Amino acid sequence: MESKILHTNINVLDVDRSVAFYREALGLTELHRFDIPTATMVFMGDGATAHQLEITCLKDRKEPYDLSDNEIHLAFGVPDLAAAKAKHAEMGVICFENPMMGIYFIADPDGYWNEILPANMGG
Repeated sequence: MESKILHTNINVLDVDRSVAFYREALGLTELHRFDIPTATMVFMGDGATAHQLEITCLKDRKEPYDLSDNEIHLAFGVPDLAAAKAKHAEMGVICFENPMMGIYFIADPDGYWNEILPANMGG
């Protein structure tokens, strides 16, 4: 099976504060932003690599994150989402689906989640 790593996600309490920090501290630039009813997602890049940082702010979250509850994940773009999903279903590793966004997650043997999405989405 073919895949391509696309981005790394972190969850934050204040998306604008975090975007400003990564812009100032590391020179990242905002590439695109998605607003859905439950979250704001900002994708940032360094201008040199294809890998992106996804900064997600869940709109109903008020308390700081305990990083032992960490939602950091790897994302893999696949050229044929339906074929990948069929393979992952056969393996029994699909742990969460988000039909609204057209993505799903698989869990590795240690329980780490990996996002699977179309190769042309989110990266």
